[in-house]
Amino acid sequence: MYKPLFLLLSFFILQTNAQDFDFKIDHSSLIVNNLDTTADFYSNILKLKEIPHPDKAPGFRWFQVQGNSQLHLIYKDTVVMKKHKSMHLCLSTPNLETFIKHLEDNDIEYEDWPGTKGAVTLRTDGVRQIYLTDPEGYWIEVNNAKHD
Repeated sequence: MYKPLFLLLSFFILQTNAQDFDFKIDHSSLIVNNLDTTADFYSNILKLKEIPHPDKAPGFRWFQVQGNSQLHLIYKDTVVMKKHKSMHLCLSTPNLETFIKHLEDNDIEYEDWPGTKGAVTLRTDGVRQIYLTDPEGYWIEVNNAKHD
């Protein structure tokens, strides 16, 4: 008799503890030592649309990723960032093969997760992914994961 009531109460308790913040990624920032070269890479190689900094402050280049999500490049000549493949920006495209051809046409190296040059990783969930670095040495994953 009490078991259905307990299950119903448990359901409501779990629902009240569920995430209710509705987070979306607003932006990600990278510290760079060569602002223009790195910005050119994100504009010309990744084809991200550059958007104006609201204050037009020097030392910043901003890019739209999708919708309202942005990538901010911030120039700092005294900060050295340690980079590792496990810490990366990930972009997804349904046109991975076209993007790979674009990289090859522009002599941009890419590799799979283990580090084999020109190779593509096939994850166990069927997603294909590659990794490349920007001019600052930051890692970027590009994959074909589907998003709604």
